[in-house]
Amino acid sequence: MRVAILRRTPNASVSMDVYADRLIDGLKIVRPTWDIFEFYPATMTRSTKAFQWIDGIQKYYERYWRYPHHLKQFDADIFHIIDHSDGYLSRWLRSAKRPNVVTCHDLINLIRPDTFKGRARFPLVSMTAWRWGVEGMRQANHILSVSSHTKKDTVEHLGISPNNITVAPNAVDQVFRRLMSNEVKDVRHRYGLADNTWCLLNVGSNNSRKNVSGILTAVDLIKSQGIPVHFWKVGTDFNHDQKQFIQSHDLTSCVTYLGQPNKADLIEIYNAADCLMAPSLYEGFGLTILESMACGTPVITANVTAMPEVAGNAAILVDPTNVEAIANAACYLYEHPGECGTLSQNGLDHVCEFTWERTAERVAQVYEQVTEKSSSQLPIASLVKTVN
Repeated sequence: MRVAILRRTPNASVSMDVYADRLIDGLKIVRPTWDIFEFYPATMTRSTKAFQWIDGIQKYYERYWRYPHHLKQFDADIFHIIDHSDGYLSRWLRSAKRPNVVTCHDLINLIRPDTFKGRARFPLVSMTAWRWGVEGMRQANHILSVSSHTKKDTVEHLGISPNNITVAPNAVDQVFRRLMSNEVKDVRHRYGLADNTWCLLNVGSNNSRKNVSGILTAVDLIKSQGIPVHFWKVGTDFNHDQKQFIQSHDLTSCVTYLGQPNKADLIEIYNAADCLMAPSLYEGFGLTILESMACGTPVITANVTAMPEVAGNAAILVDPTNVEAIANAACYLYEHPGECGTLSQNGLDHVCEFTWERTAERVAQVYEQVTEKSSSQLPIASLVKTVN
């Protein structure tokens, strides 16, 4: 089978790069005789600051005209659109009678448009383009969803029949692993943590849905109870209001931003932390939960959206809007080291269920089903339900 993987522009989205890379690795293992081709829009040359609008025009021309027109000329048995925001490509591929599937990671911008604020130079144009792209998934032959919750959102908000959506969850890279105790001790000392310090960790962006401000408030509550707490933030830095909160609540000495470490350093950081704090308000999946579990680090996460199905029974689930519940969960683990050990082992066992080979096998089966039916199957658009 000839498979065309339609990616985002390199480095345009780190999470999408990881998904594409690992899925391709898995497909090469489960279907070693298949030919896999990768495509992505050309990178535009950046203009001077005075003419940045030219970049925008070039980007839209490349992404919405030249690139999809080029794809129509390629002969493949199946086209896999890696990112739901590129769902508009299904319209082009359908017109060329090219069977295609789309992976839907989340519909956060549609369900919580407030989280889109401040993320684009031209927000109205970007949001309109994003929505048009996502709605293009209706023209696909099939949808792959990374979680049951995202499948539910896709059914409810795009009106796509659940029979045309298959859940193929994300997985964790095997490089994430538990380090030896002496290695962990060395890492903690390198980062200036005392042996008795209770280290909390958050990994990812600082979008409002990530609830970083809620974590900081919880850290303040934990500190007030006399617990030697320290909070590490990895990924996007704290925003202005959060930095003001840290300073005004005298948290400067127990909060550290660690930047955007490479994967080797991130594995060390996961291991050195005592607990991952991931009480997001919304997640389409929640990959950091699995990464932390693979490193043997206990997880506190939210009891909403996709996080419960990702965490299973291997994490403490809390109401993300209740900062006292977040703080109490962290204090409980600090006061009950035996429970930390149980959660750690449960996490190590649970994460074994999420492998890229298993995900790739599900995806490969969808490819095979779609190619078998492509000559007679109607596009999803003809099968969508009526939604209010």
